[in-house]
Amino acid sequence: MSANLQESKDILVQLRSAVGDDHVLSGDADREFYAMDVYSFREMPIAVVQPDTVEELQAVARIASAAGIALVPRGGGASYTDAYLPATPNSLLIDTERMNRVIEINEQDMYITVEPGITWADMTARLAEKGLRTAFWGPFSGLRATVGGGMSQNSVSLGSGTYGCSADTALSFDIVLASGEILSTGSKALNTASPFFRHYGPDLTGIFTGDAGAFGIKARITLRLVPAPKHSGTASFGFNAFDAMADGMTAAARTGVVADNFGLDPKLQQGQLGKTNTNDAMQAVFAVLKTSRNPLDACVRVLKMAAAGKRFLTGFDYSAHYVVEGSSRAEIKAKLADVRAAMVDHGTEIANTIPTVLRAMPFIPLYPILGPRGQRWVPMHGILPFSKLKAFNRRIAQLHADNAAKMDELKVEKAAMFTSISTNGFLYEPVFYWEDDRTPFHRRYLPQEYLDTLPEYPANPAGRALVGELRGKIQAIFTEFGAVHLQVGKSYPYMRERQAEAQQILKDIKQALDPKGLMNPGALGL
Repeated sequence: MSANLQESKDILVQLRSAVGDDHVLSGDADREFYAMDVYSFREMPIAVVQPDTVEELQAVARIASAAGIALVPRGGGASYTDAYLPATPNSLLIDTERMNRVIEINEQDMYITVEPGITWADMTARLAEKGLRTAFWGPFSGLRATVGGGMSQNSVSLGSGTYGCSADTALSFDIVLASGEILSTGSKALNTASPFFRHYGPDLTGIFTGDAGAFGIKARITLRLVPAPKHSGTASFGFNAFDAMADGMTAAARTGVVADNFGLDPKLQQGQLGKTNTNDAMQAVFAVLKTSRNPLDACVRVLKMAAAGKRFLTGFDYSAHYVVEGSSRAEIKAKLADVRAAMVDHGTEIANTIPTVLRAMPFIPLYPILGPRGQRWVPMHGILPFSKLKAFNRRIAQLHADNAAKMDELKVEKAAMFTSISTNGFLYEPVFYWEDDRTPFHRRYLPQEYLDTLPEYPANPAGRALVGELRGKIQAIFTEFGAVHLQVGKSYPYMRERQAEAQQILKDIKQALDPKGLMNPGALGL
């Protein structure tokens, strides 16, 4: 450790006084687990600290600042870009999951204020009681992913077709700075205003979206509300090739009527089919029954699923799946007609089993952090303009072809998932699976009864190294094509190719807010 042993003991005493003995974790097993993500591990922190209130978080920041110790915030842990991995052992990892309260639901002014550790699933359930929802309402990992993590990392999934990414739903933050002081953004920066609106002059809220905690720790988050849609509808389409899927998804995105969407490549389709079992099917049926409008609608939807069985993707290499939302059945019918018209020249409509189940069960257990046969898993992504999709895909396909023999030898497999964002962006997500031993993250994050159903593998450092090499080459291709990234963390090259003036402004902001460089060093490449 950078701090000597006595200094570390003194810090631990101060921290335990601030947050309680049980919420300063200094054992090796706890520190290793919390400082590890789905893919990687960097440094062991001095301790993991679990504040319960904003005041406790401020106290922790003051203790760390006085001692020159870095602060690294952590949400639900479902990340793969080193975002909350300490870059130095002279760090405290701040686990925010105890700060999980709803502070205010303002139905009149249509906003909700929450603490950062609340999960998207819990917040959505609280709002559903009032017939409300946030505009963007979470990633599929929302059973564990937190609102604070979603704001610090930026994320897409539920609502992204209509409302964009998580940052587009934020109105205001209360940020605990390295000094322990609180900075408010949006309209709340006015002493006389509530956090009801984001923009008043330069967008201070935006500075803290996607910052991976490089500028401060989010203590309170205010999000825009919309009425929870009364109706939804789904549709799925099959394609014989990537280019056809890309053209179809592009055309559907441009209609502006899509709420949620995603595309699957052949490998992920096989995984979807291969992992289906009786228990999965019964859970899916129950979820569809629970979310149906009436008994007749429930019967029709379940019968369609039963008729499709495991054949709903048969005959197509790629598929795309859509959800639309509206206030009436007529609106749903019209929006689905728009999606079908956009797809007519590109794909074939197939059974809508997948989006129907996912709309009924939008937040799924995080079993996919291991592959369908128990392999290790890591994704990456880039957001591209529609005009560059086909050329980019050809480059990725060539990279995989050039390395096919080596990948086969070292038990490395590839896949991809796709999502359009609003009417102007396309997220391309390459995925790797490889046979390798499990990490403490997998063993502690997933229930043992699930792990018992999967095979285990010996350590495969050569396969692991190949995955790292291929990821680096894909990142270079992303950069060449001008792709941008969510979930920047410490993994994506945020500063690479960035205009010199923009780099300087970011460095100046960092210096003003965090002059000692204690807030998540290395995040954003700062």
